[in-house]
Amino acid sequence: MGIIAWLIIGGLAGWIAGNIMRGGGFGLLGNIGVGVVGAVVGGFLFSLLGLSSGGFIGSLVTAVVGAVVLLWVIAKVRKSG
Repeated sequence: MGIIAWLIIGGLAGWIAGNIMRGGGFGLLGNIGVGVVGAVVGGFLFSLLGLSSGGFIGSLVTAVVGAVVLLWVIAKVRKSG
């Protein structure tokens, strides 16, 4: 997948995850960062579960799931610290 597709999926995934977890996005660069890291986390989690996804929609779902998990973990770490 090209870098432009990664940025688009990352931006969308970060924005969706931000809306799910706290009711708003993180700005363009923040959304892209959360989404790209979320895609890595989601890919790792999906591989542990034996799941795979393909195409734009599958990549977006994987990135959103990973970004939501990432934001949840960050919220728990901040709350306990």
